[in-house]
Amino acid sequence: MPTPHASALHRALLASLIVLLLFLGFRVLAPFLTPMVWAGILAYVTWPGYQRLKRILGGGPNRSAALMTVGLTLLLVLPMAWGIYVLQDEAGKVTARLTAQLTSGTLQTPDFIRTLPGVGHEIDNFLNRLIHEPGALRSQLERLGQHVLGSAGAIAGGISRNAAKLGMTLITLFFFYRDGEALMQQIRTALQHLIGRRANGYVQAAADMTRAVVIGIVLTALAQGFLAGLGYAVAGMDSPVFLAAITTLIAMVPFGTPFAWGSVAVWLFAQGDVVPALGLAAWGTFVISWVDNIIRPMVISGKTHIPFLLVMFGVLGGLNAFGMVGLFLGPVILAVLVAVWREWLEGEKAEV
Repeated sequence: MPTPHASALHRALLASLIVLLLFLGFRVLAPFLTPMVWAGILAYVTWPGYQRLKRILGGGPNRSAALMTVGLTLLLVLPMAWGIYVLQDEAGKVTARLTAQLTSGTLQTPDFIRTLPGVGHEIDNFLNRLIHEPGALRSQLERLGQHVLGSAGAIAGGISRNAAKLGMTLITLFFFYRDGEALMQQIRTALQHLIGRRANGYVQAAADMTRAVVIGIVLTALAQGFLAGLGYAVAGMDSPVFLAAITTLIAMVPFGTPFAWGSVAVWLFAQGDVVPALGLAAWGTFVISWVDNIIRPMVISGKTHIPFLLVMFGVLGGLNAFGMVGLFLGPVILAVLVAVWREWLEGEKAEV
């Protein structure tokens, strides 16, 4: 018969072995955690479409998973490639136009910048020195060129890394489609062993928040970027697609779009284009911001019954902690915490 001391030592060794295995497993999987999270989000959001396709095709899940993955790959990669091409073209035009204006001396400091306290005079002097001193201008352009080359190398490396992550995401997505039902059942069973019947409520809270974030943040940001692009084109901006892409990225942050279209409106006003500036400001206030201020809170809070302020903190905190994938992880983590908090309060009321 084993002694109590030997039994405790055995449990301690077993616990140490499990902790060591978990640590080593995390180290092995760490480079792939972000692609796995993205694959999980994509699989969950598009799961109804996969189920419908599987019913239509019949048979095993391999063919349905492969077709769904290929279709989603084309849906993601082709617009992304087109967008990169357009952005490069328009960014080059913007750089060439600014360089030509600097060289010809037609670029002037707007009055509202020139009159800024403290920095306006310095900005005006810097721009005048670039215009009226060719040597200084050439030196600045050379330094800018070196900086651009260095940045281009960093961007190229970043693109290659992101392309590798995208490839891993799509490969993982195929297996999530194929084995998703069995995987979710295993996760539910494991959670029920750990925390009992509460697991179903927590999983449902995470699922509802994921769906709400996709609809309330990503789709509304795309809608705002599209509407802003229309406004930039009508206002006469030279690079509406480039500006619309920037606006879409800024729109991922709640209430961030006024900084995008507002800056363009101020620029138009400073250039003397008063009517286009006022028109863009009105379009941004009554159309673009309407999507942000009404639809996004209604979709997220209505589906999850969580205050939108908490969701906004989850988005901002998630971005700061995890990068772009934190857009989803932050609100989901807070949603599960809110579910735990509400269940604890209900348990306290039941005991009273």
